[in-house]
Amino acid sequence: MNPSSASVPSTPSTASPPAMPFEALDHFAGFDWACDHHDVAVVDRNGAIVLQLRFEQTLAGWTTLQQKLAALGKVGVAIETSCGPAVERLLAMGHGVYPMNPKAAQRYRDRKAPSGVKDDQLDAWSMADALRTDGHGWRPLIPEDQATQFLRLLCRDEIALIEQRTALVLQLRAALQEYYPAALEAFDDWTLPSPWEFIVQFPTPQELARAGKRRWQKFLHTQRLYNAETNERRLEVFARAHEFVSPSQVVTRAKSLLAVTIARQLRTLEAQLNEYRRQIEKAFDDHPDSHIFKSLPGTGDKLAPRLLAELGSQRAVFEDAQALQCYAGSAPVTIKSGRRCFQKIRRMCNKILRTTVHHWSNSSREKCAWAQAYYQQKRKEGKGHATALRNLGQRWLKILIRVWHDRTPYDESRHLQSMMRHGSWVLSQVPAK
Repeated sequence: MNPSSASVPSTPSTASPPAMPFEALDHFAGFDWACDHHDVAVVDRNGAIVLQLRFEQTLAGWTTLQQKLAALGKVGVAIETSCGPAVERLLAMGHGVYPMNPKAAQRYRDRKAPSGVKDDQLDAWSMADALRTDGHGWRPLIPEDQATQFLRLLCRDEIALIEQRTALVLQLRAALQEYYPAALEAFDDWTLPSPWEFIVQFPTPQELARAGKRRWQKFLHTQRLYNAETNERRLEVFARAHEFVSPSQVVTRAKSLLAVTIARQLRTLEAQLNEYRRQIEKAFDDHPDSHIFKSLPGTGDKLAPRLLAELGSQRAVFEDAQALQCYAGSAPVTIKSGRRCFQKIRRMCNKILRTTVHHWSNSSREKCAWAQAYYQQKRKEGKGHATALRNLGQRWLKILIRVWHDRTPYDESRHLQSMMRHGSWVLSQVPAK
């Protein structure tokens, strides 16, 4: 990633155009998007179809759509996503965009076609009519400012690259298991660059044995791995690396080539991840809300930007803590039917935010005594580790929504005073200093 080519907003702003209210809409459109073409159906307030169109993902296609929708006045568009190029273009045209959950879109299609028949125009029409009849209860998409959009894209792309790194590490470990088990024994964390460099310099057990002890020690010094705790163990593993290897030279030659290839890919990928982290740090520091998220205990350099990116800067999106908790997946889903009543984990949520809150809750236990006390009490009640962290995340999200709306940093002493005023049981669980 070339820093000079990255378009970073120079003056971040939280201002954005207001969303178009549902009452102001003249027509209702359903947008079924694809990679190379899109289908659109538009109905009026009586449900009559006034436009059906398939157009290509080209400038000419979008120009045609813009002209046809402009002739219909104020149009609201239902679409099965809340981000992406199609959403950006629709917002740029000035239309109200109403994201639909894919599961809800499927139910509306089933209502229109109980037989199970399916095609793109049917999908577009069912979404358009759903917006016409039920859109009064839907919330239009509020576009984020450029600073938040940029940070969100960087953080999500960084997570995707980390997932790629994880996949490559698993492939590398699988290859080493077949011909080079000593390498796996010598290094515990294969997400670090030093094990990759080891494979590049010593791709087979035979080459490691020929290198000798002096080169082994030089490698450990160069990679800053030479310490009293692990040095002797690693040297002992290196010395017997040739003893238990694949009996087939063919396997060794083929898999060593694969291992070196993957190790070099990991080195390149790590260099790009470092560039992403620099860009994220700068974009986060430049954001006007960064001071709020920096003040949260346990967020650190990685989790704070991700929290800000997923939460955004539009305060109207989350009116209260429950809305944010449902969006983050920490609030359970209650199932009531007859005499049955139970709760289960919420699956339909922002997966990135849910994972971020999970890690944040775990990290906060080291920074906040009350967070650790709350977690320990939940474990005593018989809850598992993940459930206890999810419960702790519920409390943190209540705090986050408050400081986010107030635009003020988190204050530990102020929060403890509030807990004392309300007689919180958590304080009784905090060990005395």
